[in-house]
Amino acid sequence: MVMGRYRVLLLLLFGLMLFGCRERGEASPQVLLKVNGREVSHGEFQERFAKTLPQDQQLGAEERAELERTFLVRIVDRELSLAEAERLAVSLTAAELAAAEAEVRSGYPEEEFHAGLKARGLDEKAWRRELEESLLMEKVARLTVQDEVEVSDDEVSAYYREHAEEFAQPEQVRVRQILVADEAEGQRLLAELQAGVDFAELARRHSLSPDGEEGGDLGFFAQGEMPPEIDSAVWEMAAGDLSGLVQSEYGYHLFQFLERRPALQVSLDESRDKIRARLRERAEEEAYQEWLRGLRERAAISINWSLFD
Repeated sequence: MVMGRYRVLLLLLFGLMLFGCRERGEASPQVLLKVNGREVSHGEFQERFAKTLPQDQQLGAEERAELERTFLVRIVDRELSLAEAERLAVSLTAAELAAAEAEVRSGYPEEEFHAGLKARGLDEKAWRRELEESLLMEKVARLTVQDEVEVSDDEVSAYYREHAEEFAQPEQVRVRQILVADEAEGQRLLAELQAGVDFAELARRHSLSPDGEEGGDLGFFAQGEMPPEIDSAVWEMAAGDLSGLVQSEYGYHLFQFLERRPALQVSLDESRDKIRARLRERAEEEAYQEWLRGLRERAAISINWSLFD
């Protein structure tokens, strides 16, 4: 769903971690927020908010105030979601937690991961606790929102009719390329190609572009999706044609034309799964926001807005 796992994970990992609300009755100087009796001080809020901002970013007063209010709403939603998970006895399996931990950590080099925790005053135990809470937020929302969302065939068909232009596919071409930095090397490779050397093999050995590993295959693209000098070089070519040396800001290119795909209208049947996924994502986000509004309306929430003045 749109609010899905990693929107929640990143929110917690880079801002709300260790944002522990105090129970009513504990010392709470300058209480900024109360959610069903649980408190957040203004100092805690500012400390965590500051850590969400890039260190070199300068904010105007109005922009900062807007970001602070957005962050405050997220804290409220976090507390309400976790309370709802507790009320419904939603829990995680060890396998769910382990899989999520592995996936999050796989996105960072180990040294960078630990440096990020240290910068936010966390150890791995605290991080895992917050990760578990973020997963609970995602799971309770999924159980109460996502599983209730359905998209009918009629809705899919209506979307296709009303947005037919989205499914019009323009004429496309497919080419291979070799990219080099030096003109002399480009001329040498062109001579080899004209002598019959395999284009894909030369691309693998000499091209500076990442697609060189795939034999230089750029896949299909429509006119206007590539730089103009590339479009003009390849658009009128035919299957098997070899271009001359083409200069661009990236270096010197050689192209081999592979095939042309005519313009067409993608059918409803071919588009059905894509449309359904899009409509479901939209409906889930709307249902999720409605669910949050309901939680807020039923909760006892007080915010001392004067502390932002």
